[in-house]
Amino acid sequence: MSIPYRGITSSSTYFLTAGTYNKTNILQSERMADLFCRTLLRYRDAGKLQLHAFVVMPNHVHLLLTVPHGMTLERTMQLIKGGFSFAPGKLFGIPSPVWQKSFVDRRVRDAIEYRRFIHYIHQNPVRAELVQTAAEFRYSSINADFELDELPQRLKPEYLEDSLMHR
Repeated sequence: MSIPYRGITSSSTYFLTAGTYNKTNILQSERMADLFCRTLLRYRDAGKLQLHAFVVMPNHVHLLLTVPHGMTLERTMQLIKGGFSFAPGKLFGIPSPVWQKSFVDRRVRDAIEYRRFIHYIHQNPVRAELVQTAAEFRYSSINADFELDELPQRLKPEYLEDSLMHR
């Protein structure tokens, strides 16, 4: 199976979904969900991506991120998935595959779509009946403990305030 052509992906914002291998609930435990969050934030802090929203579900993750100039979407996801895959084996002795081979991506076209994706991401644990309200879910960008990047300038409409965009 060949990798789908995505065009130029640098400097673009995406809604992404990556599933675990055979849909196993490998991200269900606190230590694995926390490890994924730390991996994601490490790459964000290193400038490998801009992170706008995320949620770590038991068998998949949703991300809203911007690929920085000079990077590609494929390389960004390789860092996230590969960086995380290596850690469970090293830290916890879990050598089995972690991720499905690919990921699903959707380029974010405007601020309205951006807001919809954030709402979808934050409501995912509620829809899955893991919590009653989105704010209760620890491994989500709705949690104020996680520092996020601002909405990319090219997506900012003049009539909406930044405060509406984040949470």
